[in-house]
This record gives sequence, structure tokens and C-alpha cells, in this order.
Amino acid sequence: MQKERIILGIDPGTRIMGYGIILERGRSIELLLMDVLILTKIKEHSLKLKKIFESTLLLIENYKPDEMAIEAPFYGKNVQSMLKLGRAQGVAMAAALYRDVPIFEYSPRKIKQSVTGKGNASKEQLAAMLSNILNFSINPEHLDASDAVAVATCHYFQTQNTLKQQRNKGYSNWNTFISNNPDRIIT
Repeated sequence: MQKERIILGIDPGTRIMGYGIILERGRSIELLLMDVLILTKIKEHSLKLKKIFESTLLLIENYKPDEMAIEAPFYGKNVQSMLKLGRAQGVAMAAALYRDVPIFEYSPRKIKQSVTGKGNASKEQLAAMLSNILNFSINPEHLDASDAVAVATCHYFQTQNTLKQQRNKGYSNWNTFISNNPDRIIT
């Protein structure tokens, strides 16, 4: 039986929040959902945060993700924008924590590097690579949604690399094993 894992990806924002859900089945992934939450019509910031929390919670309740991957805020010059973005990220994380979903954060550069091989790839390049990997057509109006799928896909790739490293981690002798696993030694 193939292992299955559902990963929720979030691209936080207070104007538009992208979200995407992928299913890992064995060594392949497929796209389950990709969309955006439009928040521009909500004027009050606290109500936007409430909507982000409720929407993230609804996604978690409907799709039962095993893990959530979220884009970490990048550093910008506008402090107010950064503060609002951090709050949006925090509220989405709170929804995952409320339902005991483990959270993994990735920088924008790490996400682009993981999916395209280039840390400075554009949103369009990222979407084009994802459309090849997951076989979907690109909608330029929803690049925030494809960014969220990129976050989930990055998490998939990162965890695959970690598993591969663990499997390839051979020990030539007991001393190497002991030095790499001090917590497993009983004295």
C-alpha cells in the first residue's frame, strides 16, 4: 500500500491569500485544490484576519491535511506592510495549530530554489514549472494560488530529500553510529 500525505500550502496576504493542496501518493504528487481568498473588499484589518483564520480552518476541516507549509514573510522596506503580512501568516498558523496540524515555514527563495532550481525565479516561471510537475493550466490572475502550491510542493521536495538522506546514511562502524546518535545510547 502506498503512503499518502496531504499537504496544505499557504501564501499569506492581507489582500489576497493563496492556498493549494497537494496529495502525495508514494513517490508522486497530484494537485487537489488551488485557489485564492480575496480580501480586498474587507476594509477593517481585524476582519481580514478573522476571515483568514476561518478560511484556513475550513480548508483544514474539509481536506484534513497532514501538514501545512507556509511562506515565511520576506523583509521589505514598508514596516506596516510587513506587520500586516506577519499577522496574516500568524492567523493562518493559529488555525493549523488549533487543529494540531504541523507547520513548516519556507523562505520565498527556498521555495523558488526547490521548485525551479533558481532562487530568483519569477512568479510566472514558478507557475510554469508547477504546471509541468502537476499538470494544470496556468491562470495569470491567480499567481498567488500557484505560489501556495509551490510552498506545498517545496515541502514535499524537502521532506523527500530528508528521507533520502536518512536512507543513504550508512554507518561504517559502531563508533560512527554512536557519534551520530548519542540520544540512542543507554548507559
